[in-house]
Amino acid sequence: MTREEYCTKINEAIEQIAFEGTFIDYKRYGSGHINDTFVTHHRLEDGSVIRYILQRMNHDTFKHPEQLMENVAGVTEFLKRKILQNKGDVKRETMNIIPTKDGKTFYKDSIGSYWRAYRFIEDASCYDMVEKSDDFYQSAIAFGRFQKLLADYPAETLHETIPDFHNTPVRVETLKKAVQEDTLGRVKEVTDEIAFVMEREEFTYTLMKLYKEGKLPLKVTHNDTKLNNIIIDNVTGKAICVIDLDTIMPGFSVNDFGDSIRFGATTGAEDEPDLTKVNFDLSLYELYTRGFLEGCNGSLTAAEIDMLPVGAKMMTLECGIRFLTDYLQGDIYFRIHHEKHNLDRTRTQFKLVSDMEKNWEAMVDVVNKYR
Repeated sequence: MTREEYCTKINEAIEQIAFEGTFIDYKRYGSGHINDTFVTHHRLEDGSVIRYILQRMNHDTFKHPEQLMENVAGVTEFLKRKILQNKGDVKRETMNIIPTKDGKTFYKDSIGSYWRAYRFIEDASCYDMVEKSDDFYQSAIAFGRFQKLLADYPAETLHETIPDFHNTPVRVETLKKAVQEDTLGRVKEVTDEIAFVMEREEFTYTLMKLYKEGKLPLKVTHNDTKLNNIIIDNVTGKAICVIDLDTIMPGFSVNDFGDSIRFGATTGAEDEPDLTKVNFDLSLYELYTRGFLEGCNGSLTAAEIDMLPVGAKMMTLECGIRFLTDYLQGDIYFRIHHEKHNLDRTRTQFKLVSDMEKNWEAMVDVVNKYR
């Protein structure tokens, strides 16, 4: 069944969720790759209109939506308590689940699609690219603060919504399998990219090895720390909320840091085909490092701080591996807009990895400057 067919039950879902007001209409919203996102409009008794975010969860990606929503509910309720302790605004500083009419956190429709809804945060924006350096800095503070607020949340109680999501050695093994199977005959055109990964295979074990040795702690991690998963207030310009909590899982804080760097500390788009336009931006890396450590405010161990540059390189390499694997498997995970879309994405990530390697000493110096 296609994504479009799964979305045919949207009106059924709207009817079953406890929205305020009278339903007016809905439209697609955002630029996410995985879930189908809509904004709905409802008219209140006083004539004003209220908006909500409605999503069809992709249960091909997230095999256990009920566990995913258990994670989201647990973390958001925990965050609300922390925000209240800090005299913050729980309606704007964390996601607020709108329950179904029978009190559940999601609705399963008559053809097996899973739906959930959140309060829409008004007078705020998300950005797909770093348009202003201060936005990137604000996202760093927000993701660092996210780590700080959740520092005493029992990470081991969270479900692993996507097994081995940021287990980079496992990602390498999956790539090897895709290369061996070569179902679409694409291996011959990506031999350089495959070699690039294999040359760095030993590096991919760095973080997992430290964890197994007890030197790197397991934390509550977001696992998709892109700029567009931060809500920025339109008036103050300050980051106010971390969104898209589907991949909240136990993980490494340095990977959350690293995913932001690979997405934001670059001069080109993630799918830029002209690699001369794609370069690692050391100044943005420094800006983000300063903001992230400011937001964490002492909640990281010395080993976590030491490994921040490794996290940046690891997440960039891993993301490239995932794009390359998907390309070889027939583009079954990431949404594409042309045949070589995932290959373009692969090459931008590997270009950034190469740039990071050339700037490695400078990256370490930046971390030591702000630790």
